[in-house]
Amino acid sequence: MADFQEIVEHIIGHLRKVVPPGTEIAAESRIVGDLGLDSLVVMNFVMALEDDFDVSLTMDSLAKVETVGDLARTLEALTKR
Repeated sequence: MADFQEIVEHIIGHLRKVVPPGTEIAAESRIVGDLGLDSLVVMNFVMALEDDFDVSLTMDSLAKVETVGDLARTLEALTKR
């Protein structure tokens, strides 16, 4: 089971593939607001994370996610179940 920081680093690794080079990404980065990802990129990104962590992210849980850290906490909670 991965801890919060490992999950954040994993998410950042995925994000580096879809954001412009040199974009600063941190746990506090807002996925849409700061990184400018559109809905299609976000959905592909979420599906990849679901596969990586063998979890299912519901629309309710995603509605509460704004930052990389929020997403990491959600994934961490799901992997502990």
